[in-house]
Amino acid sequence: MDDALDHLALLSRLQDAFLAEVPDADPRAPVPACGGWQVHDLVEHLASVHHWAAAQARRRRETPLGRGPFDLAPFYAEHAAELRTTLAALDPDAPAWTLLAPDDPASTVGFWHRRQTHETLVHLHDLRASGGSTVDDVDPAVWADTVDEVVTVMAPRQVRLRHAEPPARPVALRASDAGRSWVLGGDGEPAATASAPARELALVLWGRLSPDTAGVGVDGDAGVLAAVLSGHITP
Repeated sequence: MDDALDHLALLSRLQDAFLAEVPDADPRAPVPACGGWQVHDLVEHLASVHHWAAAQARRRRETPLGRGPFDLAPFYAEHAAELRTTLAALDPDAPAWTLLAPDDPASTVGFWHRRQTHETLVHLHDLRASGGSTVDDVDPAVWADTVDEVVTVMAPRQVRLRHAEPPARPVALRASDAGRSWVLGGDGEPAATASAPARELALVLWGRLSPDTAGVGVDGDAGVLAAVLSGHITP
């Protein structure tokens, strides 16, 4: 994790950016790379995840929100604010329910600062992609932290829950614009190295772009990279 990042401030900024685009978005527009989702599904999902995460941070069960339909912008604004207010009021080092193993010392409120930052960032990409635009106003260091979260949190969790098999052979990842690198899965020397700007790496790992579409350069066995990416390393 990049300790230099203020995840709570980033979360607020990204939520504001997401909310600003909801009123002008076509609620029936398809969301690329999200199955059969339309924009209204995306907005309702992110609002609901914020609501759920706020409860997780408080170690409480969330209050059901109902089935809708919802007035999208006010619905998102309410639960974005709920999450921000909750996280700001709690000690980041306080115990919380998280996606980590229950005995993991990193199961703290601060986990949700980071997790919801990247949840919002990826879904901001989804919202903009539904209208044919991109997220080009976020620093590579933030996108690199998104990659780091997949490698250190999301992929190991998928394996722990048996939603994915451990990658048979490791792959090195290199963010060409952020000066960071990682090894994803397996033991021994990486069978391939995937290089791209941090944004493109993050979106490939989250299944939003293919390596070809993202312009990822692969040194080594491209089939190993394809196998890792097909292995449900993110939910």
